[in-house]
Amino acid sequence: MTDYIIQTKSLNFRFSKHKKVLDGISLNIPKGAIYGFLGPNGAGKSTTMRLLTGILPEQEEAISLFGKPLKTQLPQVFENIGALVESPALYLHLSGYNNLKYLAELRNVPESRITEVLELVDLTRDAKRKVKQYSLGMKQRLAIAMALLSEPKLLLLDEPVNGLDPNGMRDIRQLLVKLNKEQGITIFVSSHLLAEIEKMCTHVGIISNGKLRFEGTIQELSEQSGTCKIQLTLKDASQWHEKLLEEYPSVTLESNAQLSIELSDREKIPAFTKELINRGAELYELKVLNGLEEWFMTLIRQK
Repeated sequence: MTDYIIQTKSLNFRFSKHKKVLDGISLNIPKGAIYGFLGPNGAGKSTTMRLLTGILPEQEEAISLFGKPLKTQLPQVFENIGALVESPALYLHLSGYNNLKYLAELRNVPESRITEVLELVDLTRDAKRKVKQYSLGMKQRLAIAMALLSEPKLLLLDEPVNGLDPNGMRDIRQLLVKLNKEQGITIFVSSHLLAEIEKMCTHVGIISNGKLRFEGTIQELSEQSGTCKIQLTLKDASQWHEKLLEEYPSVTLESNAQLSIELSDREKIPAFTKELINRGAELYELKVLNGLEEWFMTLIRQK
């Protein structure tokens, strides 16, 4: 039996009588997962996060954390939860270390824990620098360090890579995977970036217009997306076009160096690529042209 750390059962929320923001959201986040909550801006991700963290009061009893109703556990449940919702509240005139020290005193966390979390988020060398000198990525890592101070079992992060450059995104992604694998922390992370969720998550829920459109593992997500078109850049593309035509009727010669081909799903890409190279193809580049992204866009356009 799966042990769920977060569950919502037909979660609804209205800001007014005429504006329903969430409509029957049923989430199931397994213990030990990195769960990506994916959807466009305005889909209802942040509202869900605010409800899970008690910033917004529940309008019905629909939320369970650690197997018990949220309402019966407030506020003590937050001893086991680290959360970063909206922009982090940092004191820019203080050092990274002193930001953490101030919070540690408020939460009765021993000062020795500060050194541990700084190491976890790779900010040990910058601990004494003032936060106003930090890059956006460093500020985000410091905010995650603050969320980790009380050794939470669950981490709730709302759009943690928003506004970061590719290097900053990669750093946060690697950090979250490390926290999940090495510390055993269950992570619930929201994002509007499909590629980021794909790279780091084990499970995913897709929300648009306040409704949950899909929930499952990353593999199930790939299977749902149907056919997958890829573009290959390789030496002697015209010769390979002739060789592949009988077995793959969808293969098209795009140029002297490029072919495109349709596979039944994304899971076929590794085996197809391996077969091509074993047959002597000199492959320079492979691009996924559609499939998952196209299916995702169709899904989020639903009313």
